[in-house]
Amino acid sequence: MPKHKKAAPQAVEEPETLVEEEKIPLAEPIEDTDPEKKGKKKKLVPGMLAGEKVITESSDEAREFYNQSRFGNLAESGKVELSLLEALYLMEKGRLEIKNDAGKIVPFEQFLKKARKVEPNFWIRYCVFKDMRNRGYIIKTALKFGADFRVYDRGVKPGEDHARWIIYPVHEGETLTWYEFAAKNRVAHSTKKRLLIGIVDDEGDVTYYEIKWMRP
Repeated sequence: MPKHKKAAPQAVEEPETLVEEEKIPLAEPIEDTDPEKKGKKKKLVPGMLAGEKVITESSDEAREFYNQSRFGNLAESGKVELSLLEALYLMEKGRLEIKNDAGKIVPFEQFLKKARKVEPNFWIRYCVFKDMRNRGYIIKTALKFGADFRVYDRGVKPGEDHARWIIYPVHEGETLTWYEFAAKNRVAHSTKKRLLIGIVDDEGDVTYYEIKWMRP
């Protein structure tokens, strides 16, 4: 989808669809407000690579991933189960250390290589995931909606309110058929969410286009 186009032709038997570049406001990252913890370096949390997810130790530092910013899912054991996307982001931020079955530390590049084998489109999805997290938004998978991600409005955590957007990450060199484009619109319309297409360029920068339903 070329970046300079601002409008998409009307799909067959569908309402007019308008494509706009979404200027998402920069949100402040969620921070720990405890004055006793400010200024202290965060502990590096150990995690174990287990197939298509990473499982942390059971500790207050690990549970902070979930309690503070909703990374992963909190298990009954007190451990946090992270997706590969979440784990890579926390590794890059210097918050997580991942080990393999042999107890050896898995370097960032090696972990990324493993993740790309599991999911060929991993890097494109990670660019969007990282960009949203850096802006202070909570972003989670949206497979049950038929989309890549769901994103919550600023200051909202899952369980407190519904997600505001669903996002489809695509590389700038990819093409979408009108059938695929209309299908993504239907998903957003049926789930009552705003639809964003995250266009990732070769440098990993992301531009967002919001698709709105318009009725004449």
